[in-house]
Amino acid sequence: MSANSLTSTQYSPGLEGIIAGETAISSVEHGLQYRGYPVQELADHATFDEVAYLLLHGELPTTTQLEAFCQRIYRAMELPPLVLNVLSSLPQNTTPLDVLRSGVSLLAHFDPDTEDLSVEANLRKAERLLGQIPVLIASHFRLARHQSVVPPRADLRHAANFLWMLQGKEATPQAVKAFDVSLLMYAEHEFNASTFTARTIISTESDLHSAVVGAIGALKGRLHGGANEKVMEVLRAAGGPATAADWLRGLLARKERIMGFGHRVYKTGDVRAGILKTYARAAAAEADMLHWEETAEIIERIMAEEKNLFPNLDWPAGRLYHALGLEIPIYTPIFAMARITGWSAHVMEQASKNRLIRPRGLYVGPAQRTVRPIHERG
Repeated sequence: MSANSLTSTQYSPGLEGIIAGETAISSVEHGLQYRGYPVQELADHATFDEVAYLLLHGELPTTTQLEAFCQRIYRAMELPPLVLNVLSSLPQNTTPLDVLRSGVSLLAHFDPDTEDLSVEANLRKAERLLGQIPVLIASHFRLARHQSVVPPRADLRHAANFLWMLQGKEATPQAVKAFDVSLLMYAEHEFNASTFTARTIISTESDLHSAVVGAIGALKGRLHGGANEKVMEVLRAAGGPATAADWLRGLLARKERIMGFGHRVYKTGDVRAGILKTYARAAAAEADMLHWEETAEIIERIMAEEKNLFPNLDWPAGRLYHALGLEIPIYTPIFAMARITGWSAHVMEQASKNRLIRPRGLYVGPAQRTVRPIHERG
């Protein structure tokens, strides 16, 4: 069919259900899989570091490959002094995700491979950003509170290193494992809004840093990445197990939206939410916060029974991060800290078999008109 014969039968609002490209990185058809591996098996038998290697390099690493990979990431965990100066000079009310967006843009100026679009250069840049993004988040968090920056440690893996840099103390093994699984769950998710943004940008033969900056901009919206920051707001508004049911039914009667429920792809439940829920409950028990888990259970039950809506990943993630003592404004930056692996993998995949992404729009404006001279327009 020619471009001029587009009809409304080809139009899907929000591109829902439209196949926009091929990918070998992940699949959401039968539960989420990364390069063929179910995320449940990865959560049980691998770490985020291994999954990061899998997404960027195509296969799960051997022990030797993993050690070399982690050392490269550790060596990248350093920010140019000028970037740190900018972070400390930003207005006090700048949100952490905006800081991260600006920080990644700044880092492009210091990366020796910024303008090199080769596969090898893109991989080097991706690994550097994997190391630099946690440092950006943790450094700004501490600088904004007039605390000294905590440098990373070579003996800690990715999840443990971030908690160390953020909190200035070593997290418990249970906390590290829970946080690691959350990163693993957030690492990749096919053609979501931020990933598609990154692929669109790189399809113009732009650079990886620009694609990631665009992806972070897409992630900022509450319909994509911001929902995990609203979870505790919902639970606190519900009041607790005794009042949650009445509160929720009142909300539903007013046709108000509950953040953390429903998904464009998963209509019967998000497998990632089920996996992370176990860790959220364990962390809540450790922190003496089980009343929030009980409140969440009531909300989940009513949403399923009365609206046929089920939790997405953000619902348990927000509760887990709260139980781990993390502050709400950095929840979405943590999402980005994990998703840099998926974004980078898609950037490299798009660049390897590139075709400029340029969809059509279905015109619904006035029919063709004749331009009248200005003196005839009244």
